[in-house]
Amino acid sequence: MTKQKAFTREDLLRCSRGELFGPGNAQLPAPNMLMVDRITLISEEGGKYGKGELVAELDITPDLWFFACHFEGDPVMPGCLGLDAMWQLVGFFLGWQGLPGRGRALGSGEVKFFGQVLPTAKKVTYNIHIKRVLKGKLNLAIADGSVTVDGREIYTAEGLRVGVFTSTDNF
Repeated sequence: MTKQKAFTREDLLRCSRGELFGPGNAQLPAPNMLMVDRITLISEEGGKYGKGELVAELDITPDLWFFACHFEGDPVMPGCLGLDAMWQLVGFFLGWQGLPGRGRALGSGEVKFFGQVLPTAKKVTYNIHIKRVLKGKLNLAIADGSVTVDGREIYTAEGLRVGVFTSTDNF
């Protein structure tokens, strides 16, 4: 069976409700914390390391919730939301691979911010390059990622780590 290679907003909302990968498995956050509108490409091959890649997008409008509070009179998308979106996508990759459990961000290596998302922007694009997937007692993905706004790279993160856990009781 061929795996789905792209996902619509409705698909991602189904994932946030736990309907895409089954009960107890990887979920995306619900709006407003869902930082992705669509996944335009997901693949087990490709990317910088040949082990998989994702490309996803977020449409920017001036009425997005974070612009009203970050910062008053100087609206900008918080950089941590772009970082969280990259973790969301790495976790989605694990669920898409069929690995059981609930996703949890486990950290990252170096993160760099050298640009910003303003209310005048149109589109944020996330590029995730899978470096390694560990399958076994611990199911874990390690990836590098970048965020671009209207075609200009503004954030990078190396060593994004996300695991899926069948029990998070002792996490």
